[in-house]
Amino acid sequence: MDDLTDLGDFTATRRMIPIAALAIAVGILATFVAELLLLLIALCTNLAYFQRWSLAPASPAAHHLGLVSVVVPVAGALIIGLMARYGSERIRGHGIPEALEAIMTRGSRVQARVALLKPISSAISIGSGGPFGAEGPIIMTGGAFGSLIAQLFALTAAERKTLLVAGAAAGMAATFAAPIAAILLAVELLLFEWKPRSFVPVALASATAATARTFVMGAGPLFPVAAHGGVGVEVLACCALAGLAAGACSGLLTGAVYACEDWFKRLPFHWMWWPMLGGLAIGVGGLIAPRALGVGYDVIGDLVRDDYPLQAVLVLVVVKALIWSFSLGSGTSGGVLAPLLMIGGALGALEGRLFPDAGLGFWALISMGAILGGTMRAPLTGMVFIVELTHDLDLLVPLAVAVTVAHGFTVLALKRSILTEKIARRGLHVSREYAIDELEVLFVRDVMATEIEVLRAGDPVAAALATLGPADHERSPHLFPVLDDAAELVGAVTRRELQAWAADPAQAGVALAALARSAPTVRTAATLRGAVAAMAAHDVTALVVVNPANPRHVVGTMQLHDLLKARVRHLEDEQRRERVLPWEYVLPRWIRPRPAAARPT
Repeated sequence: MDDLTDLGDFTATRRMIPIAALAIAVGILATFVAELLLLLIALCTNLAYFQRWSLAPASPAAHHLGLVSVVVPVAGALIIGLMARYGSERIRGHGIPEALEAIMTRGSRVQARVALLKPISSAISIGSGGPFGAEGPIIMTGGAFGSLIAQLFALTAAERKTLLVAGAAAGMAATFAAPIAAILLAVELLLFEWKPRSFVPVALASATAATARTFVMGAGPLFPVAAHGGVGVEVLACCALAGLAAGACSGLLTGAVYACEDWFKRLPFHWMWWPMLGGLAIGVGGLIAPRALGVGYDVIGDLVRDDYPLQAVLVLVVVKALIWSFSLGSGTSGGVLAPLLMIGGALGALEGRLFPDAGLGFWALISMGAILGGTMRAPLTGMVFIVELTHDLDLLVPLAVAVTVAHGFTVLALKRSILTEKIARRGLHVSREYAIDELEVLFVRDVMATEIEVLRAGDPVAAALATLGPADHERSPHLFPVLDDAAELVGAVTRRELQAWAADPAQAGVALAALARSAPTVRTAATLRGAVAAMAAHDVTALVVVNPANPRHVVGTMQLHDLLKARVRHLEDEQRRERVLPWEYVLPRWIRPRPAAARPT
């Protein structure tokens, strides 16, 4: 970035092409991984509740075990606790925070045993009645396989992150036939950037998985509905109310999960046994509301079709929320997406009794999107996901209202989402805001010091030191260009180097040209971000600024504190309030106050 002609909109290089090719392969693999996990869940459900070896889809709600069914989730939880204790603790949780942690702290490296144990533990958890979704484990497992493939090649941490996220997005796209929502989820939750180098491979992986899904699992949508047509102002106003309700529900759910987690941490025995208590709650809850058990895609479909009476909906939403919060807080393995969809669908089914009729399943779908966007803080994902689940584009505008309101409510009411709270509790911080880096807006020429002290290459060290002014404060210049007789750059020295040489009798009389080191330089047309990169590359805190047309012509110096000028400008833009136009300009001319007449002198 030495000249304006070198500055582009994006920083992508041709490395993006081989990474995209690997991402496509990851997308195909993630499709089969997703199908395998769904089959494992079906197998575990059949074994646990019906004592049969079958891969056919089954719902725990149809069992005939009676009170014995309470033991099933407890036994499943015991197995998961043992797997976590003696296999890998990273299989605990709902998947996405674990993927975030791998990206943030381990260079996007995921252990092979996690890729194996996570889907097995999740299948046992859900198959034994756990009220979780398969998508979180699929996202984690797909990401694990993406990471493993990346680790087979000589890639950077950023490239490994791209393939990890590509696997995660592909897993979600294959599970729900929702490739666009999967891409948005990757951008909003996992990538920590909005760059072509990562977006292109992730999008291709997601599209590949969605295409491969049609051959492996069939095409979507998962919850087909009739088009709802246009909506009026009254319905949109109620969508805003539905968004507020979903936002409040999101806050309650997030608080409940982590209140349960805090309670479990106070127990006087090892965490390996905690999931058994969660399993006991699941078993008791299953006696009250059997359809609250398992993934519950069939239940979500029934809610969309308005097939539930009012009392059944009330029982379902209360039981599902309680057993999900308690069991998830116990540290078992399972996802959050499907439970949120079910709870949101039940909330919408209740609201449909109060709000205007807008078509079959309308309010259930609106609340699903709103509670998803509010709880996960992924508003774009929440909007597009529901559209892809139904293929009903008419829902887009009502969803935009409800999801945005829910997202705004939770952003103001809660510091962190249900996903990032777990990360914060592990001592990490995730910023969920994207903005143009202020260091990209200003150039070196905007902040450099032009009144500088230079040294002559032929002067002895002692004489050169004597010509310098005093270092009267910490921001005094400490890097000095050394110029030859033609005023061209030879090197640079620091004040500390000069003082050390001057104290040595053998070096005090030596000419600077013999001692000066190569000068770390930056050109005037470089952005401040380019200057920061140059400082990091040379391990220095000051640079010599040169003319782009002549890299030996010194025009100034730049120190680390000069970078703060960009931050000061940003703070001014954010905090300084000023009225640019007086109110008189918006008033009719005949109302405007007349200027006071000038008094004669």
